[in-house]
Amino acid sequence: MERHIILASHGKLASGMLNSFELICGGHQTVSTLDCYLTEEFDLDKEVRRIMKENEDKELIVITDLFGGSVNNEFLTYMGRTDYYLVAGMNLPFLIEFMTQVAFVKSEEIETTLKAILNSSKETIQYCNDAIQKDLIEEEF
Repeated sequence: MERHIILASHGKLASGMLNSFELICGGHQTVSTLDCYLTEEFDLDKEVRRIMKENEDKELIVITDLFGGSVNNEFLTYMGRTDYYLVAGMNLPFLIEFMTQVAFVKSEEIETTLKAILNSSKETIQYCNDAIQKDLIEEEF
């Protein structure tokens, strides 16, 4: 089954994330973005319905910016669909790790892979002041 990935966000975060990913890792054909609320005419329900229709015969992974935000909540309404995975809290370290592994992951391993990458990407969020202090203290010994 073909796999498609959607990055969706309030504003231009999704396209910015994809741009940064491509700058670091190169292009990826199975990814598209949904930048929401850029115009007054934007209709989130309509756009999400279009995306779901276009990808109804594909394994679909959606990564949104904010858990509980309107973008994530709209995609949550499709949780009953098979071959559908929704992740909230998009960040670049997660995206890089996920996108560099996703091509090698079988459909039956997607959920396990997503959970493992989510756990490891949490470690990339650091308070640098403490991290530097810890390194300095360790270097003194």
